[in-house]
Amino acid sequence: MKAIAGLTLMLLSLSAQAEELKAVQLYSQDELIGMIRQNTHLDRVVLDKCQLVQDIEARADTLLVPAYQFLWGDMLAWGVCVKADPERGVNFMKQAAQQGLPEALEQLGRYYALGKLVQQDKQKAVVFLREAAGLGNLQAQIRLAELFIEGYGSPYDYEDAYHWLYNAITSDKPTHQKIAHCLSELEKLMHPKAVRAAKRELDS
Repeated sequence: MKAIAGLTLMLLSLSAQAEELKAVQLYSQDELIGMIRQNTHLDRVVLDKCQLVQDIEARADTLLVPAYQFLWGDMLAWGVCVKADPERGVNFMKQAAQQGLPEALEQLGRYYALGKLVQQDKQKAVVFLREAAGLGNLQAQIRLAELFIEGYGSPYDYEDAYHWLYNAITSDKPTHQKIAHCLSELEKLMHPKAVRAAKRELDS
């Protein structure tokens, strides 16, 4: 009787493990981009017990899917479920950025602005952030404006930066306050005519 009970428990345990393994599905492109925007993508890979590493690498390295290039790059950069290789990780992020993924452009711009993983280069940060900002990434728009206020970048771009932030919509109070501060500081650097032009409707 004990042997049968033990066998039953073992079978139930194996069944539960099999079900758990089966439950982990590869993320869709949209789902992954949503996780990246919320900065939960690395946590999700760990939560899924690193089961999808080979699939992630294949979609990044063979299929060249931008969101997966970014995810794989981040995993390599910080050693999440794989051996850390920051140089290779940043290279994959750059590949995603070259394909126009706003989140990759923003993160590279942030890294160059802060000197994180790469050598600090605020002019290079402006280039990446300008691209991401033009694609509608709010965090990039804010960081770009902050760099302009610090004296980096070109005054010719101030109007665009003001235009994007003036039309930004957010329910997050600290972000709203940050935008208001950036607009106030940018106004001090701009001609009143440029400020009036920047207050046009988005895409007009």
